[in-house]
Amino acid sequence: MSFEQVLELAKRLQPADQARLVEQLAPAIVQALSQPRKTPRPSLFGALKHLGPAPSAEEIDEMRREAWANFPREDV
Repeated sequence: MSFEQVLELAKRLQPADQARLVEQLAPAIVQALSQPRKTPRPSLFGALKHLGPAPSAEEIDEMRREAWANFPREDV
């Protein structure tokens, strides 16, 4: 049964029954969320290491000058 199906069934309940459903589910949800994750997330430190060193400020300035050297073009 999908989430959407369960949600549709819960919406059909009377308000008192919806409240009882929430009362039954809330403690289990709180307990599940308070437990630590089973597998820690991998560190992002060094994730882009395979791309090599970052360009220096001088390299960025040089590329910017090259890109803007012919702007605006007259032939367009």
